Amino acid sequence: MAILTQVSRREFLKVTAVTGAGLTLAVSVQGCGPRGEGEAATASGPPVFLPNAFVRVAEDGSVTVVAKHLEMGQGSYTGLATLVAEELDADWSKVRVEGAPADASKYNNTLFGPVQATGGSSAMANSYQQHRVAGATARAMLVAAAAAQWGVDAAGLTTEKGVVTNPATGKRLGYGQLAKAAAALPVPENVPLKDPASFRLIGRSAPRLDAKAKSTGKAVFTQDFTLPGMVTAVVAHPPRFGATVRSFDATAAKAVPGVKDVVQIPTGVAVLADGFWAALKGREALTVEWDESKAFRGSTPELFAQYRTLAAKPGLVARKDGNAAANLGRGKAVEAVYEVPFLAHACMEPMNCVVQLSADKCEIWNGEQFQTPDQMAVAALTGLKPEQVSITMLFAGGSFGRRANPKCDYVLEAVSIAKAIQGRAPVKMVWTREDDTRAGWFRPMYVHNVKASVDGAGKVGAWQHRVVGQSIMKGSPFEGFIQKGIDPTSVEGVTDTGYGIPHFQVELHPIDLPVPIQWWRSVGHTHTAFVMETMMDELAAAAGQDPVAFREAHLGNAPRHLGVLKLAAEKAGWGTPLPDGRARGIAVHQSFGSFVAEVAEVSLENGKPKVHRVVAAVDCGLAINPDNITMQVQSAVAYGLSALLTGDITLKDGVVEQANFDTYPVLRITDLPVVEVHILPSTEPPTGIGEPGTPPLAPAVANALFHLTGKRVRKLPVGV
Repeated sequence: MAILTQVSRREFLKVTAVTGAGLTLAVSVQGCGPRGEGEAATASGPPVFLPNAFVRVAEDGSVTVVAKHLEMGQGSYTGLATLVAEELDADWSKVRVEGAPADASKYNNTLFGPVQATGGSSAMANSYQQHRVAGATARAMLVAAAAAQWGVDAAGLTTEKGVVTNPATGKRLGYGQLAKAAAALPVPENVPLKDPASFRLIGRSAPRLDAKAKSTGKAVFTQDFTLPGMVTAVVAHPPRFGATVRSFDATAAKAVPGVKDVVQIPTGVAVLADGFWAALKGREALTVEWDESKAFRGSTPELFAQYRTLAAKPGLVARKDGNAAANLGRGKAVEAVYEVPFLAHACMEPMNCVVQLSADKCEIWNGEQFQTPDQMAVAALTGLKPEQVSITMLFAGGSFGRRANPKCDYVLEAVSIAKAIQGRAPVKMVWTREDDTRAGWFRPMYVHNVKASVDGAGKVGAWQHRVVGQSIMKGSPFEGFIQKGIDPTSVEGVTDTGYGIPHFQVELHPIDLPVPIQWWRSVGHTHTAFVMETMMDELAAAAGQDPVAFREAHLGNAPRHLGVLKLAAEKAGWGTPLPDGRARGIAVHQSFGSFVAEVAEVSLENGKPKVHRVVAAVDCGLAINPDNITMQVQSAVAYGLSALLTGDITLKDGVVEQANFDTYPVLRITDLPVVEVHILPSTEPPTGIGEPGTPPLAPAVANALFHLTGKRVRKLPVGV
């Protein structure tokens, strides 16, 4: 998911200065002052050393890293802990992680401005320097405490695996033994950081810190979390977007054993019970009459027809180099129209949230991805101050952008239920899989119309590109990023292409529909990479050139694109023979500051695509944890392959036709290809990795299918 992609931090600050006022909150890590100094008593009694808001050292020698970013399976807890532990010289076996409270004054995403949030593949990129400084500061204070105890110069002491050593005498003190004394020292300014050549943890694979808890069932997700006296709620939502409740009859629902209450809320009717099953059965017994006078009744085929009509007309200009229209006829021309559908996020754990509301506070427990926007929205709904809204961040079973909702939808729904019962009991709101699929907030559908031509020198001379689709940012707190009608997330991946094309024009037709949409894993790049890279393949064929060589000729000013392109081709054996009935396709794309090329090896089985192997080359700057990078690319390939083969949300008379995994299938492990990941060594700062592996997958497979069948893929999905 990306909250911000092709917009500057300065622009973000302009917007949040208006939309995010009053973000300095009173919630904090216990014992941390404005600069994080101090000693605090924990619930168990002994003092702990809190040099800053990100690290605690206890007297037993354990180190707790406070993670400001949500752990939703992407490995952020392990990555953040690695950064701190590296500079702290901590014993990795004694490192723990806990989620930070909602407090943008301490835990803001430094790339987003004064906002605490996880998204845009930014966790490592925005934390790299910050968390290293946190660890280095703690180390300096522990060393100073040891130096004071021994009466020696701190410069002569060394640290390793949670121990301070005096090489001259052989004396050793563990961090736990020094924690209390270190807590009494002033916090140093401008601590030195390690030379990367001396890294012991960064750049090396380390076990995931959440792996054991998740493997043994001890990890606490929202679905696992309970409070005394808690009720479970499910909501009957309208079958069509824009419909509202006209009336309801709760008689039969309240007769279901275990049902406690039935209340109307802005998004529908909630049934509250002493457990999920009773709540679900109560909802099934509920009678609701919907007012559909303002409901959306569109259907997918007619929507695509409208989009195609617009795509044939000039739109708002997002980028213009030279004169594309005048130069399209000079050479071999290719024109194509591409269609991509609405997509669901299909997280393993559907939306859920626990809320306890009282007169002076609102407490929330969930897999929280969007702390500051959710906190502000809840405060506005309840009439509380933002600092009276506390959020405890639990593990999340996936998100792919869904939990960072621009309208804070599911969190506000849970709070609305608690408000409707006047806070009489804690509420756990649970969405079923069907709710999650049908209630909206999809990746938007798009149509692209591309005209391009290859000149006499065998290079792309002109390219005209029109995009039609809904704006994700419109109506959200990020609407200020829309400039001259252009939502940058609609055209990213096109306007910032790495290809050198002299006559290049990008246009956008923003569409308004009542279908709720938001960012989806890799946002605009989900569709723009597919179009850019399949068109580049078509142009290579028109020029009679090898697809890799053709791309190389257009990437003269894009060395990092070239680096991954060449590595992926080499590792995949590009140009070497394949068994009969198989073909390769390639694609390269930049997103979230990272560069990924993928080669897909494909065949047909019973007339449908079968992907056997994907070779990926990745340049994401300094690799903090190579294993985690590999896992994220493997995950991105699987996610992208699901969308390519079967991902399709369709509307019929305004009703979503899909419901569960029988009608919205996702990739099974038996269908996952072999995925090889090769990481380019780099000294550049780390960039995103959660999303960049998804965009090249669809075009790589589509291009392979062309080389296999001679037919171009211009409409997704391809496997249904």
